[in-house]
Formats: sequence, structure tokens, C-alpha cells
Amino acid sequence: YGKNTIKFLRLHREGKKHFVKEVEVCTHLRLTSPQEYLEGNNSLVIPTDTIKNIVLVLAKKNGIPSLEQFAIDICNHFMTTFCQVAYVKTYVQEVPWQRLHEDGVPHIHSFIYVPDGIRFCEAEQCRNGPLIVFAGIKDLKLMKTTQSGFEGFYKNEHTTLPERHDRILCGELFCKWSYGECKDFDFNCIWKKIRECILEAFAGPPDCGEYSPSYQKTVNSIQMLVLSRVSQVQVIEAVLNNTFYNVVDMKNLGLTNDKEVLVPVEAPYGSCACTLGRK
Repeated sequence: YGKNTIKFLRLHREGKKHFVKEVEVCTHLRLTSPQEYLEGNNSLVIPTDTIKNIVLVLAKKNGIPSLEQFAIDICNHFMTTFCQVAYVKTYVQEVPWQRLHEDGVPHIHSFIYVPDGIRFCEAEQCRNGPLIVFAGIKDLKLMKTTQSGFEGFYKNEHTTLPERHDRILCGELFCKWSYGECKDFDFNCIWKKIRECILEAFAGPPDCGEYSPSYQKTVNSIQMLVLSRVSQVQVIEAVLNNTFYNVVDMKNLGLTNDKEVLVPVEAPYGSCACTLGRK
């Protein structure tokens, strides 16, 4: 049991310059005894309102140096404070505020909402067990308008999809990875590096791109690049929900449409998922 959707904004000031972290936290506990379920005895139950207040107090006292560290702080607090807690799991998700720039100059106290992928993390621990940390990015919408195709696939009497050697590749990406033994990691730096790997593997070199023969190969390229460059990542899960575009037939309008006007296919849409880890 626990408390879901604990939302708050943490404001940090350094002189005139302000820093913000707006997050949503979900924290759940498992107690050493199920007596509240079996007997109606609530003597070990930590109220969910108390759970919420603890999260807010930790944000006030410790700040949020990184989502991962904040999740670790929450787990550590419940494990060290309450002997009746057998397991704790915390999920932290960040609202994508970025510092506003005016003519290239960063503003000291103004921010803009930029939905270019939502950062999240999870931390969980059993009593007398290791602390396990996951991190990830979701709702990351990506598109490239060429250098993608889908050919040579299996065909039978139910196949109507034509082969394409030049198509738009568009999708919404979910990535979640696990760390090995968490030491003094710079979680913010690692997360930014993984995000850069994702974008590089999806798009390819900026002057020419890189051909993708399938959504599946694109997912694998992302995972392989992350594992090759970020040694702290042990396992990475990726889900790419695909958006397809159809070229509008404008012959009846007396126009030739050379893949210049397209409409998205709302439903159904494709999806591919893969989990890849080190040996």
C-alpha cells in the first residue's frame, strides 16, 4: 500500500538565480506482518498521509540533487526509520521545465515547459537486500523523414502491406534501464549521456543520417549504443510505439503529391519492444 501522485515543486535559490524541480512521486510499502488485512489491527500501519508528509520533508531537507538520489533517500528513510517495513518502492517522475533563454542568455528565474521526453526513476529495496535503482525516459517523440524502409518481410495470403524503401519513421519511445551496484554515480550526467545516445542512434550522423530497415533494428541500435558507451547500465528496456503516415492522393485535385502532404494513421498503430542486457 502507499501514496500515489504526490506532486510538488522544489525551489532552490542561489542568490538571485533560481532552480526548480517539479516532480510526481509514488511510494509504496510492504510491512512485515499482514495483520491489518487479516485481523484489522492497524498498529503497524504507517498512514499514507504520513508517507506523503515524509516525502515533502525529505524534499525540504535534502533537496533533489537528482531524481535517483531523491528516490534513494526515500527508500533509505523508510528502511532505517520503521522496523515494520519489509519492502519499499518509490517512483519519481519529473515535469520537463527548462531554463528560459533570451537571445542566448539564460534567465535567472524564468522557465519554459519543453515536452521533449519525461525523465523518471524507480528505487526499491527489501530489508537486508540490495537497493535497486532504475532510470528512464518516456514520451520521447522522434521522427525522421527519410532513411527508413521496410522490405523483405514475410508474406502470405493476408499480406496487403506494400514494401517501402523510403518512408517516414516516427514513434514515441519509452526507455528504462537498470544500474549495477549503485556507488557514487553522477545520475544527472549519466541520464544526459544516455539521452544523447538514444538521439544519435535514432537519427544517425547529422549530415547524412543512417538507414533503418525496421523499427526493431532502430530499437536494437539504441540499446547497443547505450550499452557500449555507458558502463553503469546493466539492462535496458525499450518500447517504440509507431506512428504511420499515408501520402494523400491528390490526383483528383489535379496535383502530384510527392510525399509532401501526409496524414497520420490514428489507429491501430504498431509497437515493438525489447529488453537487452549484458552477459
